[in-house]
Amino acid sequence: MTDQIDLSLSFKAYDVRGIVGETITAETVEAVGAAFVDVLGLAGDTVLVGGDMRPSSPEFARAFARGAAYRGANVRMLGLISTDELYYACGTLDAAGVVFTASHNPGQYNGMKMARAGAVPVSSDTGLFQIRDLAQTYLDEGLPVSREGAEGTVEHTDVLAGYAAYLRSLVDLSGIRPLKVVVDAGNGMAGLTTPAVLGDALLPGLPLSIVPLYFELDGTFPNHPANPLEPENLRDLQAAVVAHGADLGLAFDGDADRCFVIDETGAPVSPSAITALVARREIARARAGGEQTPVVIHNLITSRSVPELVQREGGRAVVTRVGHSFIKAVMAAEGAVFGGEHSAHYYFRDFFNADTGMLAAMHVLAALGGQDLPLGTLAAEYEPYFASGEINSEVANKDKAIEHVLDACLGQDVSIETMDGTTVAANDGSYWFNLRPSNTEPFLRYNGEAKDPETMVRVRDQVLKIVRSVA
Repeated sequence: MTDQIDLSLSFKAYDVRGIVGETITAETVEAVGAAFVDVLGLAGDTVLVGGDMRPSSPEFARAFARGAAYRGANVRMLGLISTDELYYACGTLDAAGVVFTASHNPGQYNGMKMARAGAVPVSSDTGLFQIRDLAQTYLDEGLPVSREGAEGTVEHTDVLAGYAAYLRSLVDLSGIRPLKVVVDAGNGMAGLTTPAVLGDALLPGLPLSIVPLYFELDGTFPNHPANPLEPENLRDLQAAVVAHGADLGLAFDGDADRCFVIDETGAPVSPSAITALVARREIARARAGGEQTPVVIHNLITSRSVPELVQREGGRAVVTRVGHSFIKAVMAAEGAVFGGEHSAHYYFRDFFNADTGMLAAMHVLAALGGQDLPLGTLAAEYEPYFASGEINSEVANKDKAIEHVLDACLGQDVSIETMDGTTVAANDGSYWFNLRPSNTEPFLRYNGEAKDPETMVRVRDQVLKIVRSVA
């Protein structure tokens, strides 16, 4: 028993993230494994458990398995997996599961992403906080006595080959023109999944020449943080693409559920452009299968080019809040064929409404390899606007800052939406911007877009000046 660790410090809205040995330990994880089974009613059912390459992941996976088996679940240990491998396993095996990962966070962190059978996410709205509270009780008071003979079994299963074959079945790359691809795994799980899916480690080779960058699995991240959202973490990939004369570069985060794309010149391709490119492919495929108006999901701060393209291609765009649990819920409710976020999370109906960076990368490879233009030229079609990117301002009173910005907009011909933060859009379509308070940090996040670079810069600077003047 312990009263030293407060689980509310590591349980977030969508997953669990903590500092190893401080806010997440083997003891807390064992209690969470037991609570996972009890809250979700999984006694007698299969529970899948895997982990990434972080040094603490194997120990934590074993601890979770002990807690889950003690409460009657039959555990299948998946070993080293990416997060989207867990979703694949939960979908194809119709079982709930957990992967130990802290995604792009530094090496001293670890955490858990949980899913129900069918890869349905477990978030604060769908049981995560109930699991937290029951696990806290088990930590403070001890696990309840298990009925004799009621404990479950623990077996081992490898899903990498099935995962690779499944992705290959969704996007056929066998007939594309030869492409040279630099892949930066960031010492994360893409170092294992890339050779399996895009290489010839488990399946016949494809017309791809893979140049590996940091494929060694190392959860201490000795080369750079596995967070491709930060521009400095793309520099090695950008240089390698140019040096090798590659057709493109792919950068994955630590647990390989996000993918960023670099063109042949070393320039990043925006996630909004990737969303539009994949949306076009998925709409065309759905319509060819008889679907009249396929639905594509995008979040509020994705480029306006995405809903415009979806409409042109005969689909229907549905906007949702930022966050994977929101998008997955809307994907399911709408029967959407695809969804994309500005953070480079891409969701597929054919992948259990879950996000997978590898499948998005395969769509990019198929689109590029199916024609002769370079990626920079191909992507330009999907980036007609000029974006600011996400800019953070540290503001103590976020609401007051937004209020001051709205006061400055009085009398202007704009529309205002408050679905996810505050979005101001010029009614003539010349610009829009969104101010969204961070839930976990003292930041106000600015994202903006305009039809020309001068307007984008002017609006950005005016808004940020107001925001940063607020005490």
